[in-house]
Amino acid sequence: MIEIVATGPLNTVQDLGRPGYRNIGVTASGAMDPLALRIGNVLLGNAPGAAGIEVQTFPFQVRFSEGGAFAITGADCRATLDGVPLPPWWTAGAAPGQMLELFPPLKDARAYLCLAGGVAVAPVMGSRSTSLRGGFGGLQGRVLATGDHVATDRAADGFLPKGGFGVVPPAVALKDAFPVAEGGALLIRALPAGEHDLFGADAQRFWSQLWKISARSDRTGYRLSGDPIHPTEVMEMRSHGVVPGVIQVPPAGEPIVQMSDANTAGGYPKIAGVIEADLWRLGQARIGSLLRFVPATHAEARAAEQALAAYIADVHKTARLVRQALAGMA
Repeated sequence: MIEIVATGPLNTVQDLGRPGYRNIGVTASGAMDPLALRIGNVLLGNAPGAAGIEVQTFPFQVRFSEGGAFAITGADCRATLDGVPLPPWWTAGAAPGQMLELFPPLKDARAYLCLAGGVAVAPVMGSRSTSLRGGFGGLQGRVLATGDHVATDRAADGFLPKGGFGVVPPAVALKDAFPVAEGGALLIRALPAGEHDLFGADAQRFWSQLWKISARSDRTGYRLSGDPIHPTEVMEMRSHGVVPGVIQVPPAGEPIVQMSDANTAGGYPKIAGVIEADLWRLGQARIGSLLRFVPATHAEARAAEQALAAYIADVHKTARLVRQALAGMA
């Protein structure tokens, strides 16, 4: 169990989400950077769907009421344990009473704190993710507050080397599989969507210009600022299902990218959809960041998925070998 000593708004319990209920208007929620959460759980030997804490406002400070292992992934938040610096993408053990502190990251937006066994909150519709809009899931359907006590489920037996161990961050390990930032802009791959061609010449401007993530953005969607784009004629559309990654264009002409708390339906025309393998990178983009969308093919999207799967498999192998070696020495 841990005690929340210091926190800010918007820090919540999240897992990989609750798919399967969009037909009744329930958003999936889940981690904005699902890859970081997955890796944190792999490092600890947790179940793949174990819940962790998504931290997007800092500083964030917790005290370990009981000893246990933890992992820090996602944004490099310059974490310290009782004042001793910890590397990013790292797992270590804490003794009862020790204090873990996460500081504002120099880049990227969100860090993930995973605990051995996973955060123990009651699942709602098969998920422990917090839905702030619905007011359910996570810890009483709300953000974490100072003084909260967060329990964990029973952890699997495991071994940690003294000082812990970590992995190469995906931004480094997968640098050849993802577009490199260009002119300070994050390059995000997307596929043309249903109404793409109805934007005429403005469709090309969608791909060629830089978009800025507006301060009006949140877990539901990123609102983008730039030169507005419009379809060639006024369109009246019935509401239709949407999912994370769908890029809609409201009448004002500035796109909205649906994110983890994506609406379940909407009637704005869709110009493109971010490939699933790039959603974790988009989830780490900060307010004010510049984006440019890069047209992708289905083959390129599949290749990116395979690169991610290979990285996750390699982390599984590394964690397993570390534990086997330590078990042999015990």
